[in-house]
Amino acid sequence: MKPQRPRPRLYLVTPWLDDTATLARDMDAALAAADVAAVLLRLEQADERTLIDRAKIVTAAVQRRDVALLIDNRPELVARIGADGAHLTGIEAFRGALDTLKPDRIAGVGGLRSRHDAMLAGEAGADYAMFGEPDRRGGQPPLHAVEEQLAWWAELLEPPCVGYAASEEEIRPLAQAGADFVALGEWIWTHPRGTAAAVKAAAECLGEAVP
Repeated sequence: MKPQRPRPRLYLVTPWLDDTATLARDMDAALAAADVAAVLLRLEQADERTLIDRAKIVTAAVQRRDVALLIDNRPELVARIGADGAHLTGIEAFRGALDTLKPDRIAGVGGLRSRHDAMLAGEAGADYAMFGEPDRRGGQPPLHAVEEQLAWWAELLEPPCVGYAASEEEIRPLAQAGADFVALGEWIWTHPRGTAAAVKAAAECLGEAVP
């Protein structure tokens, strides 16, 4: 039998950013509001120097809270900005980044098209797999499909799994399906009560879902 998994934790996903200064202020408040394990920073296209400068603004806000900072699909920047790792989309991108990231940095993977790809990622040393995240066009699998993926992964594979919650209402079912982490996406940054309040409410929901 696999050992009992610990209570799920939160994982924040930023919008696609070309200005990180404003978000860094919201980030500090959000990370003070609840227990957060990691932040995934997503950057819009720019030259390398600009990307590094933008990322470093967020790096300082995240890492002083002892929270892991991951960079979306740019493993070559991880060491240069002092991030903790990268999140790669698809099995090919994941495999291509392993030499850059391992053994010292986190290599997470999402966008897995099949269970076969998921198994390959697990066997190759993925530090986690994310299920349910939207593509760049906003397309997202239905909740029941994400729940099935999480339950399957949690039952068979040892690395943690992340369930992407498109709304507050999806937090509980993802946690109960077996997610080790629940990712909160763009909705928390535009929440009418503010980002910090949204993160606090999400943490409370998570605690109720898995006592």
